Amino acid sequence: MKTFDPALQAHLDQGTTTLAWCWRIACADGLTFGFTDHDRTLSFDGTDFEPESGLTASEVRSGSDLSVDAQDAEGVLTSDRITETDILDGRWDNAEVEVWRVNWADTGQRVLMRRGGIGQIRRGRLAFVAEVRSLAHVLGQTVGRTFQATCDAALGDARCGVDLENAAYKGAGAVIDLLRDRAFTASGLGGVTSGCFTFGTLEWTSGANAGRRTEVLGHDVTDGIAVLTLLEAPVRAIAEDDAFTIRAGCDKRMGICGTKFGNIANFRGFPHIPGQDAVLRYATKDGGHEGSVL
Repeated sequence: MKTFDPALQAHLDQGTTTLAWCWRIACADGLTFGFTDHDRTLSFDGTDFEPESGLTASEVRSGSDLSVDAQDAEGVLTSDRITETDILDGRWDNAEVEVWRVNWADTGQRVLMRRGGIGQIRRGRLAFVAEVRSLAHVLGQTVGRTFQATCDAALGDARCGVDLENAAYKGAGAVIDLLRDRAFTASGLGGVTSGCFTFGTLEWTSGANAGRRTEVLGHDVTDGIAVLTLLEAPVRAIAEDDAFTIRAGCDKRMGICGTKFGNIANFRGFPHIPGQDAVLRYATKDGGHEGSVL
């Protein structure tokens, strides 16, 4: 049960109210945005809430169980801070959201209705609908380690221990020629062993995609010419001379961990767990039940 400020409660008791919805959105890149369904800018707690952004809210749906409460924020793509490109680029994914009910005549009279995160975003040609999930959605996420043959650590994190800033695992280059929307030849990598950057990450340092990071699907070198294939095509088109920094990748298997990184002591998988072949085995007089691969 929410406790209202006495001044706000007195305003509500009047019967005739001057209320508006306000959304404060904190993106993963650290930027904070404010939006309101009122017709003028509202400001509080150091945030300006932009009007005329086309945002309207649905009813707030709540329950007493552990199901995820949700609210939809629907809007048109009119704000210069809500663009179709940013939505496609994932800028708003998992952004933290605060939903406020505010007396627009006196913004000191307000109540925080909920906190949550941006969930599914459905978009059309002129409009979008963003799902605002409550904090209960965190309870539905997998927590803990997975019992699997491959490593569950992220390459370069504290559990892995590999230094991706080491020159042996890091490179820099630029686009020479665009082959497809997500594949191109690159300068600066011709002397690197083919496959070194497969499953790695590429961060653009110039061009339309500057500051954005993507995964590398393939790295091939033929006659000193490097060809990079990205997992997904960037939302903004790649252009010649776009510069980037690239870091090595790992297929999460024990062999690569040892031969490529010399990091077998920190391998976080279980490579000797029985596979499907163990389920299909049957008793024989010749043995073969010591756990080795058939």
